[in-house]
Amino acid sequence: MTTSKMSKSRLEAFSDGVLAVAITIMVLEIKVPHGQTFEALIPLFPKFLSYVLSFLYIGIYWNNHHHMLQTCQRVTGKILWANHHLLFWLTLIPFSTGWMGENHFAPASIVVYGLVLLMCAIAYYILQNSIIAVEGSDSILKKAISKDWKGKLSPMGYTIAMLTAFYIPWFSMCLYLLMALIWLIPDSRIERQYSQTE
Repeated sequence: MTTSKMSKSRLEAFSDGVLAVAITIMVLEIKVPHGQTFEALIPLFPKFLSYVLSFLYIGIYWNNHHHMLQTCQRVTGKILWANHHLLFWLTLIPFSTGWMGENHFAPASIVVYGLVLLMCAIAYYILQNSIIAVEGSDSILKKAISKDWKGKLSPMGYTIAMLTAFYIPWFSMCLYLLMALIWLIPDSRIERQYSQTE
């Protein structure tokens, strides 16, 4: 049974721990080769590339999750479950990453990877709006995301990547990378809103 009295720091600590475990699982999927030459590393290249991409995504979500929770003054049951929903999809990134790397970016694995990213984006949107519902329309978060073009562009990019995966797999992977690069620069909108209210 959830309670509205849970502290924000506890929610942040739990989320940090889950994301740290997800990254650890991903890197453990890259098995140490038995060979003693550089050639022994070549078969691991697809796994390494998928790991780098997914590490970027989890890092991006961690950064933005941290900034978003800065605006949250109280934690409700709705926010807790919305956060769990986001973590559920984020913890599926290691699975989709491993499958994609193991099968050298096969089309089906690219589609599943995109589906997980799409659901992560949707879950983040739900959490974002759950916080706004509690904090109000005049909240820092609401003001900061007034022109959320990144949040609108990303789901479109993931969807296009999934639709083209069976025809142009490399294009799908480029789209996933592009969406990550767009988010790679830390979002300063919330920090700007904080500075204006001080």
